Amino acid sequence: MTVTKPETQSKPRVFTRRTLARAWSNAKKPQLCIRSPRFDWLVFIGSPVLCLGIVLILAFTPLWEVRKLPLHEEDAILNVASGLLTASHLFAVFFRSHGNREVFSRWPLRFTLVPVLLFFGLGLIPWFMVAMSVIATFWDVYHSAMQTFGLCRIYDVKAGNSAKTGRMLDSWINYVLYAGPIAAGITLMDHVEDFGEFEEIGWAAFAAFPQTVEGIAGTIRALVLVGSLIVIVVYVFGYWRLAKQGYKISVHKVALLASTGLTSIIAWGFNPFFIAFVVMNAFHAIQYFAIVWIKEKQNLKQRFGLIGKPWAKTRLIALFLTPALAFGLIMEWVDIPSDWLFAFVLSVTLLHFWYDGFIWSVRKKQV
Repeated sequence: MTVTKPETQSKPRVFTRRTLARAWSNAKKPQLCIRSPRFDWLVFIGSPVLCLGIVLILAFTPLWEVRKLPLHEEDAILNVASGLLTASHLFAVFFRSHGNREVFSRWPLRFTLVPVLLFFGLGLIPWFMVAMSVIATFWDVYHSAMQTFGLCRIYDVKAGNSAKTGRMLDSWINYVLYAGPIAAGITLMDHVEDFGEFEEIGWAAFAAFPQTVEGIAGTIRALVLVGSLIVIVVYVFGYWRLAKQGYKISVHKVALLASTGLTSIIAWGFNPFFIAFVVMNAFHAIQYFAIVWIKEKQNLKQRFGLIGKPWAKTRLIALFLTPALAFGLIMEWVDIPSDWLFAFVLSVTLLHFWYDGFIWSVRKKQV
């Protein structure tokens, strides 16, 4: 009787040179990109590092010198230009929420009744205005992190993975990449000082929060650094385990996280608030305009009746950018002291953050 030795199953090797070479070759495949290899690597993946480099160079030029500008308070041209771009992108969400019939039909009350209630609530209730303006500061950080999270999920799905695989890992790593450098860097107090606005309405406990944070800033920095390192280790280990189970590595996602993380650390961790703000908001706005344009271009052509018309693309670009830039000019350039104007601007900002939280979903195939 012959005894056959059972075959031993070799464990899959995850990060071999051949695997990494295959992942790199995938970077050039159009089907793994949101639009195209060149576009994705420049606009989505490369924009953080490019904006960082450009801003750091321009910061040593007269464009960063504070001067009196027409219809505007004293400011630097570079800061105002970035503010215009940032403010303009806030309006672009309405091309998706109100310009897309399918999206609008899902949540009609959120797109009609809520904006009206929010606007009048901000204009008529002082404490609500102050509270929401402070919340907007921190919601902006979360919102920015979730945009990169969304791009990560898109790249994962295009690589052949489930939209649910690694969701929590991706969300936590993006919180760390965005909030970590703020909490552990030199701009922490610039963010928490917004709580001082509560003094206007007599909420002394909230108004004193910046002094409390300043007293324990060193402890916060240490805790954030340790916590961030733990999250990074858990993230790498988690995806190592998923790769052993068949997860396909997306080089686009890896590069996006590396580019964003490096930019966030350098910008928020080692630069003044204004420079960091310009860098982070500039590439965020560029990415957002790009994703809205890619996903809504055909829908907007139909909505504006431009299909088959001469100069359709040029006219569509003009219709796409004009209202967004107009809002940006109102918000950033024109200095009009009005509570109702601020209520309008803050309403658009908050609605942008809120709408983006549910009108884009890779998991629900709404991207």
